[in-house]
Amino acid sequence: MKKIVILFSGDGFNAENIVKKLHQKKCFVACGITNKKDAKGIEKLNLLGIKTEILEHVDFKLREDFDAALVNIINRYTPDLVVLSGFMRILSDVFTSNMKAINLHPSLLPKYKGAKAIEESFKSCDKECGVTVHWVNGELDGGDIILQKSFVRAQSDTFESFSNKIKAVEYEIMPEAIVKIL
Repeated sequence: MKKIVILFSGDGFNAENIVKKLHQKKCFVACGITNKKDAKGIEKLNLLGIKTEILEHVDFKLREDFDAALVNIINRYTPDLVVLSGFMRILSDVFTSNMKAINLHPSLLPKYKGAKAIEESFKSCDKECGVTVHWVNGELDGGDIILQKSFVRAQSDTFESFSNKIKAVEYEIMPEAIVKIL
């Protein structure tokens, strides 16, 4: 069975969703790795029986040193794929040249790259919004697109309802992309 490692930084809702939909069905989730010791996703994955590791980026002076340590941890699990699921770090060439990795991004790339994508998409006049899964490369949110899924925004959408639509699409598209790749 193909193995994945999931990287996350926060609540871990997408990581939890991936584990529930795919673990020991379509792939084996070998580990979850976070860069924040207080990430709520740690408990979520532990409750699902997934080993988690913490590697705090604040313990490193250089981005490249953190990325080298991250690559070393990932390589211990020999994954077929690394899945960035709410991993809020810009990764250097030390990571991107050594890992086969995909990222979940809450906009229809190439629009709205970066950490404020949901806000920028919501504030835009775009009628069609959505989510992208793409390959990780040296450019922020710039890798080749694997899958995109869109929805038509409602005029009545609040930021909360809009964010919930994004999350629903994320829950659908990321497991689908992982299965497609593996």
